[in-house]
Amino acid sequence: MPESSLPDKIATQLRRDILRGVLPPGTPVKERDHAAGLGVSRTPLREAIRILAKEGLVQLRPARSPIVARPSFEEVAYNIEVMSALEVLSARLACERASDEQIDEIATVAERMEREYDALDMLDVFELDMGFHRAIAAAAGNPVLAEMHQALLARLWRARYLSASRKRSRDRVLNQHAQIVAALRARDAVAVAAQVQAHLDHLLVNVADFFDTEAGGKEQPAAPSPD
Repeated sequence: MPESSLPDKIATQLRRDILRGVLPPGTPVKERDHAAGLGVSRTPLREAIRILAKEGLVQLRPARSPIVARPSFEEVAYNIEVMSALEVLSARLACERASDEQIDEIATVAERMEREYDALDMLDVFELDMGFHRAIAAAAGNPVLAEMHQALLARLWRARYLSASRKRSRDRVLNQHAQIVAALRARDAVAVAAQVQAHLDHLLVNVADFFDTEAGGKEQPAAPSPD
């Protein structure tokens, strides 16, 4: 792997450790220890931490080790509010602007997720689900929207993953993905907006449930499902 991609590779590993709870909120990310554990130098590790800080997963502190972030429910809810508006807009624009090939690519992600759902690790399933949403944003044909969506998606990565642990929602998620694809193929902006909104309404409910459970000190399930 080229040296220039090493920070991204390290960031991916740390991100997965954060999502899985190996590095829970408030945990210091010590450069020396993590660099040694990953078998890398401190320079690419430092760059990886900066990537995670931009995503909101890590909080930088002057003259101290960064820590895994612990956002409040209000912070997460505000981000979800904007994310929902962007994803509905993305889907509506994709109905107007996406090529047939782009819609085929979106459908391919949904089909792979349905086909491999029960065989893949749940984090891999989650990442496929996020790929589905990114593909729709890309198909909207607006680079500013796609950039804003990617930034918010990164900021909500942990919340979307952990909130999904509140309910096993396999059939609902797969059915909603299929309905979104069908609406995109029909170029039905009203239908696709309704399907995407319904899909995301569950996210805020699950996030609230997750924060309530966390505040109560209850044990978190280990195998969340998307959205």
